[in-house]
Amino acid sequence: MTPAIRLGPLVFPIELGVLLLSAALGLLACALLARLRRIRGGTSAAEAAAARNTLWNALFWGLLAARLGYLWQYRDAYLPEPLSMLDLRDGGWNGLVGLAAAWISALTTILRRRAPWLLTLAALAVASLGWLGGRALIAPPAPRSHPALAELVLSDLQGAPASLAAFRGKPAVVNLWASWCPPCRREMPVFEQAQAEHPDVHFVFLNQGESPRAIADYLRDHAPGLRNVLRDGQSQASRALSNSGLPATLFLDADGRLTGLRVGELSRATLRERLDALRATNGSEP
Repeated sequence: MTPAIRLGPLVFPIELGVLLLSAALGLLACALLARLRRIRGGTSAAEAAAARNTLWNALFWGLLAARLGYLWQYRDAYLPEPLSMLDLRDGGWNGLVGLAAAWISALTTILRRRAPWLLTLAALAVASLGWLGGRALIAPPAPRSHPALAELVLSDLQGAPASLAAFRGKPAVVNLWASWCPPCRREMPVFEQAQAEHPDVHFVFLNQGESPRAIADYLRDHAPGLRNVLRDGQSQASRALSNSGLPATLFLDADGRLTGLRVGELSRATLRERLDALRATNGSEP
């Protein structure tokens, strides 16, 4: 199963779906509890509206803090291109910082007597538990073998047979891309730089379905320093992962086992975060 949400041609990380579902659960809990308490004469319509507004404010401050916390955590990766801090497509969020900020926002409102405490805290607890539970469900599984990846029939740009098995012995980052894919093109400089900076990790680039000439032309004009570029002429890797969205990036341990999969564009910061996790899986240091 691919960890992504597809809306037509658009692909979003599944974490976004978990967040939206958690927020919806909190608002639904707020509405149901308010109705139940109204029946019993314990909550007015104005109090229910105040609780609902408090939840929306908590969501706003939580999202803002989650992004700012992540920017601070990986500030060195963002500083060379400060405008990249505004690009939310990279999926860079510090969820625990955001959760703490959401609770602080709600508690501050309650202490100022601007929202009913029981209704607000109960709804926020439902949303928080939904987010934590969803986060646990989508957490990367233990490293596992993926036979279909080992059996991929690949070739280099000269037509010689190639295999991902050749890259065992070190952790590997395998990027599925195509030259016609705008986010693939945007993240290619990030990978080119990372390949030069992290010799302890194999970076492999599996082009999906394009001709050798199209690949070579693109690399010559846009990524002349890229190494380990292979051709997956039948897009076997995408089918093996049941994935139709590009770019997609696989993270393999030194034994070739799949430890993680990211569908969507990576920035310098989010790639560094993934590399840190990959090294932790392999017990190595950068």
